[in-house]
Amino acid sequence: MSSSKPTLVCLGDAGWTSPVRVVKKAVFGSPVRGLLAALVFGLGAFTSITADSPKNVSGLSFQPATGPAVPWNQIAGKKATVVVFLSFDCPVSTSYAKPLADLAATYAARGVSFVGLVPTDDTAATVARQVKEYNLGFPVFKDDRLAAAEILDATTTPQVFVLNENHDIRYRGRIDDGYARRLVPNRKVTEHDLVNALDAVLSGKPVPVPKTDAIGCRIVREKQAKTIVATAPVYHKDVLPILQARCQSCHRPGEAAPFSLMNYKQAVNWAEDVKAFTRDRRMPPWKPQGGKEFVGDRRMSEKEIDTISRWVDADCPQGDPKDAPPAPTFPDGWVLGKPDLVLEPADDFVLGPTGPDHFRVFVLPTGLTEDKYVVGVEVRPGNPRVVHHAINLFDATGSARQLQTHSQAGGQKGRKPSDVDIGSGFASGMLPGIRISPADLRADHPPVGPLGGWAPGVVPRELPPGTGYLLPKGSDFVMQLHYHRNGRIERDRTRVGLYFAKTPIDRAMLALFVPGSFKMDRKGSEGLGYIPAGDPHFVARGSWYALENCTLHAIMPHMHLLGKSVKMTMTPPGGRPDLLIDIPDWDYNWQEYYFLREPVKVRAGTRFEIEAVFDNSATNPNNSHVPPIDVRFGEQTTDEMLFGFFGATKDNPRIGLPFVIGQGPFRLFR
Repeated sequence: MSSSKPTLVCLGDAGWTSPVRVVKKAVFGSPVRGLLAALVFGLGAFTSITADSPKNVSGLSFQPATGPAVPWNQIAGKKATVVVFLSFDCPVSTSYAKPLADLAATYAARGVSFVGLVPTDDTAATVARQVKEYNLGFPVFKDDRLAAAEILDATTTPQVFVLNENHDIRYRGRIDDGYARRLVPNRKVTEHDLVNALDAVLSGKPVPVPKTDAIGCRIVREKQAKTIVATAPVYHKDVLPILQARCQSCHRPGEAAPFSLMNYKQAVNWAEDVKAFTRDRRMPPWKPQGGKEFVGDRRMSEKEIDTISRWVDADCPQGDPKDAPPAPTFPDGWVLGKPDLVLEPADDFVLGPTGPDHFRVFVLPTGLTEDKYVVGVEVRPGNPRVVHHAINLFDATGSARQLQTHSQAGGQKGRKPSDVDIGSGFASGMLPGIRISPADLRADHPPVGPLGGWAPGVVPRELPPGTGYLLPKGSDFVMQLHYHRNGRIERDRTRVGLYFAKTPIDRAMLALFVPGSFKMDRKGSEGLGYIPAGDPHFVARGSWYALENCTLHAIMPHMHLLGKSVKMTMTPPGGRPDLLIDIPDWDYNWQEYYFLREPVKVRAGTRFEIEAVFDNSATNPNNSHVPPIDVRFGEQTTDEMLFGFFGATKDNPRIGLPFVIGQGPFRLFR
């Protein structure tokens, strides 16, 4: 360690007249509002301190830029102190922001102080803003030179250290067992390690488990100079160009990815994960592994994957920063140019910090007085940090608008400014709940229809020339957003831009679908059946026939949490099955509408099939029911379903496009 005094910045209450007053006020729950003066952490002559060999740390002190040092005993609690290492770049760390704030408030009355340390390169202003946004309620100090991390032998964020009233470390490790491994949460928290340690210390008893392994993000330390293998890839020259091309569109501040990959330290922090996820082709997210070629394929080449693997295996050499390529520029406006119509909710939606993912439907009146054809749809998330994906359609039935009106009328009663999961739109399952009546099917236009979607990494594109989505006059634009939570209250107002056809459209893009069916032999089984409890390999199938010639442009399989794999095929009359798409490792978090690179001609009589495997066993970590129960076909996330959606155009636009589901014909569009 350097002999110079490392600089820390205290991020607590505004002003610095009395260190004791500031710290106590911050610990006991006052809002975090400003940036304090720079502090210098006095190290003292101490070695590494661990829970299995407690040592006194009363010599620690915090030195203001001017004035006398603030000793440890003015920072520490009367009965116990919790030192927690935090990183606002680490999604595991931020997921514990509210639990830590709640614990700090709960234990403050019992003489316990919480102190946060941030061992990253974030600027003081950035950390101050994050502390305020996460409403931590206890003082937080920068530890960018790792002074405290070295003394406490901290390795991970988040990682907690519990010290008793004599300033001896009695516990170090995780907060609880909320995670099985980084980014993989356990279904249920069963071990509350920090709470158990605090209760033991406050009661004067030994901590039952004094040391656990913290799960989160590695605290990155400067690597010692060593000989680098001449053939090993280096970061600036070889790895950074790959990250720029394949990762940074999402893995950058303010975007949907849970962490950034914009600099060397961030890349080193996530190096093992980047290697594992790219080698397994879990990232960049691209689920199809067989079938047709699709527009926007994000898969890395074998050469790119091998470069990352060899770089990680060589211990992540940095190389010469002069070899780094120019930083990429990302669009900050409408990619397709100024839209013809911009739609957005009337107000913000407020998302709570913790809990399950939230599906929200926003019904946006178009106000159109004539039918339009839409050739481009661009979704611009208002808050990409929490908007996971969007599915768009139009509704000419008015039923979605009625659902929103009813939900808003009920949701306004007793509303408080602090309420969360409230605002425009209404909560929904995986489908927005549109109801189609026989009268709707007899109308001169389809009652509902597709209008594209959005997922991280999707680049807006116009439809093939001569094609367009029909948007009937007076219809509503329905946008379903999937939100994921990040540990703090977030607001979002996502906008969507529509681009209308300027030249005649001779082929409307239609929405066709084939449903799969589940087990039907249970007494009283309704609808499309159920998946039996405990079955780890339940196979579901469905099919339909094309009754006229058409052209296939896009494909989207759809299941819920129990899905394991899915594939879709087409078999022309007298021909062999032709694989359209194969997703062997289904993930409902990554659903996309896949546009074919080359449209596929379909002859009348062609059979379309969908086949999927579901896992309804107790060993499936995505199973919402423990122990498993029979899961019915339904639209809630905890229900299950199987659909294959198709975007197709008629070869002869003057006649309808009937198709067959199961045993009989069903004309959806006229």
